[in-house]
Amino acid sequence: MDIYSETDFKNKFDNQIIEQVKKVKLIIADVDGVLTDGSIYKGGDNASENIELKKFSVLDGAGVAFARLLDFHIALISGRKSSATDIRANELKISDVYNGTLNKMKPYNELKLKYSLSDENCAFIGDDIIDISLMETVGVPIAVANAYHLVKKKAIYTTSLSGGHGAFREAIDWLAICQGRYEEGIHLMIDSILSI
Repeated sequence: MDIYSETDFKNKFDNQIIEQVKKVKLIIADVDGVLTDGSIYKGGDNASENIELKKFSVLDGAGVAFARLLDFHIALISGRKSSATDIRANELKISDVYNGTLNKMKPYNELKLKYSLSDENCAFIGDDIIDISLMETVGVPIAVANAYHLVKKKAIYTTSLSGGHGAFREAIDWLAICQGRYEEGIHLMIDSILSI
């Protein structure tokens, strides 16, 4: 399905889903399998030197900028502790980062309290079993194309793109389209680039 086609969009998403998405103010994403393809590159010359690399998509970085221009709060909750995640989050100026948190409900509740939000104001983008409890709680659960089948069953939207290949950006675009703010976001993005 092409979310950018008005006909496809109207045929796929009913008014109830669109009204649900219009309430979203906070977008939370898993990292491994959502912002990355789930691969972890390990290396080093000896046991004490532990080098870990992850591949992130610039499309998703642009998605973060796009979301920020539309005044969405962005947070990352990753079950796996990784310095690569911290580095990428710092580059994208994402301050709400929970790195190495297997129980994602605790940081989720902290985020709701911090921003005075309820479940219906939150979207979560996930891919694996560790994400299911949060998918069942938020108002707008989103799965990436490469998500585990049980995660996809919990989602009201599944991206056509896989994690690490622009799935986060697609999810942001979908949220903006549902909220009727996609064109506004495009204009804000162009204006922000031209003002540099």
